[in-house]
Amino acid sequence: MSKASLPVVALTLGDPSGIGAELIACLLARPQATEQANLVLVGDPWLWEQGQRIAGLQVATAALADLSAARERADTRLPAFVAVDTIAQADVVQGQVGAAGGRSVLQVLDQCMDAALAGDIDAICFAPLNKQAMKLGGLRHEDELHHFAEYLGVTGYFCEFNTLGDLWTSRISSHVPLKDVAGYLSQERISQAAELIYNALRASGLAAPKVAIAGFNPHNGDGGTCGREEIDIIAPAVQALQARDWPSDAPFHGPFPADTIFLKAQAGEYQAIVTMYHDQGQIAIKLLGFSRGVTVQGGLPIPITTPAHGTAYDIAGQGKANVEATWQALQIAARMGAAHRDRQAAPAL
Repeated sequence: MSKASLPVVALTLGDPSGIGAELIACLLARPQATEQANLVLVGDPWLWEQGQRIAGLQVATAALADLSAARERADTRLPAFVAVDTIAQADVVQGQVGAAGGRSVLQVLDQCMDAALAGDIDAICFAPLNKQAMKLGGLRHEDELHHFAEYLGVTGYFCEFNTLGDLWTSRISSHVPLKDVAGYLSQERISQAAELIYNALRASGLAAPKVAIAGFNPHNGDGGTCGREEIDIIAPAVQALQARDWPSDAPFHGPFPADTIFLKAQAGEYQAIVTMYHDQGQIAIKLLGFSRGVTVQGGLPIPITTPAHGTAYDIAGQGKANVEATWQALQIAARMGAAHRDRQAAPAL
């Protein structure tokens, strides 16, 4: 990818009490990082300095007044830095949830989304945040994805993807009590989640992804003796998907028992799995590679990614954070950001 064609990716430092600033310092210290994208870091100067100090690194950046100037940068060999003032250092206690930290995260993310709406950036990659801190700081939604969707004016289906290398997962329900999950199952939601992840994989560079659909009950319902969701809802949704025309042959299959579906993916038969609830996919993904997992916010008008692990308050400030998942998140944001930019630039038919 030539310098001129690099997508603009906004980076954030995440929760000030966690490992985010340290992770971004480690990320931007990699020479390969600026080969992926025109990178623009948005954050409080003191927090960025602290992150570098904790990581034992010094990372040169080019000052930028605003995200609106990102595309005009002639030299992207250095990451740009947009300084903001969202939180005082005295209001942050490392390793502890704080409302001030949550407000800071929301303010920075909203500024990045404003830039996305204005067409100034192509993707966002944010360092880990803490939902409790964000709710204390004013978040009105169950999670950041729902905040993004409302802010960006999304009216269609959206869901979180979790990725590990070549394997992606989506889910029909997310941050809801397990007792409520069955009420979220519908043919429409299954079809939307499957189509969304299929298209996202194509946008990330995979020409012909194969998508497996998980069952809901133990042993796939055992022919209806252990629940009928597979018979009444999931199988008809898969059949409807199979009946449609797609850019690649036979991309959707299932339902498969949830306790064996990841073995098929591990063997390379599928690149995506649609799960029915949060832990059905998350346990497997995190067991397969916790330090490399990425969360992609699916169904939004701009790609947004983040490492799948959390703020790691227990090791904040100790210089122990593993940057691998953040590196993976940046690479996905860059690939999807390039595809997003190209779609925006394409002439209307």
